[in-house]
Amino acid sequence: MKIAHRIPTYLLAFTLVALAGCASTPKQEGTGEYIDDTVITTKVKAAIFNEPTLKATEINVETFKGQVQLSGFVSSKEDINKATQIARGVKGVTSVKNDMRTK
Repeated sequence: MKIAHRIPTYLLAFTLVALAGCASTPKQEGTGEYIDDTVITTKVKAAIFNEPTLKATEINVETFKGQVQLSGFVSSKEDINKATQIARGVKGVTSVKNDMRTK
């Protein structure tokens, strides 16, 4: 009878450890957040690519917990403002950090 009680206990402990491994911390994303950020990054890149006045190959996009970071070198201050505006308009973006520089 003791073995019958130990098996569910071990399964519960294993499940809790597995779930803790998927949880997020302030410096590390959980699995779901990573997937969400990947989707946001793709949407921002697509939106920038679809803007004919911007050179999408010059703008790098990274996302961490909904916060988008734009970096790279662009031709003008207007391009920086346009890329920032486009990124803010994407669903799921909580903030935009602008690290772009003009050439």
